[in-house]
Amino acid sequence: MPVHLPTLSGAITLPRQTETFLFDLLNLRELVWNFSINMFDSTFGKKPSQKGGPLGWEPRSPLSQKKSQERPASYAKVFRWRMPDGRAEAPKSVEIIGSFTGWEKVPLLRDGTLDAWHVTLHNIPAHHTHHYMLLVDGKPSQDKNCDGMAIPRGPEEEQYTIQTDRGPRVFMLFAQTK
Repeated sequence: MPVHLPTLSGAITLPRQTETFLFDLLNLRELVWNFSINMFDSTFGKKPSQKGGPLGWEPRSPLSQKKSQERPASYAKVFRWRMPDGRAEAPKSVEIIGSFTGWEKVPLLRDGTLDAWHVTLHNIPAHHTHHYMLLVDGKPSQDKNCDGMAIPRGPEEEQYTIQTDRGPRVFMLFAQTK
């Protein structure tokens, strides 16, 4: 039996198969929308998991689960500092301090060949955004290799800031692993 659909220019007649197709298409759109909303809500914690369901992300294999229990994800990073152009006198100390050092100063070592200071920090917790500052002779100094700048949080960060047009800032390190 044909179906009559009203339009602005009158009515059109569609075969029965087209009506079924349009009905199925509308239902499919609603199902996909509801699925997307439910996945987003359950993934990001806005909707509690169902009784008996998983409480969060679960590893795909027992090997990956065992690995994550043994040692949390971390990585190593090399921090470098070079004297800015126009500075003649070498500093007495270059240090790094940040959330990944527990806000304890860690000295950078001078490499006379490269005329730079560097340190490799190991076991930086992964999947976090860390805040830090380079200190040259005890004063905050610019880091051209930072991942961005952030508003300081807490007294540790507030004492080690650089003044910018937008106010005091600390450096950011996006700690990601592969």
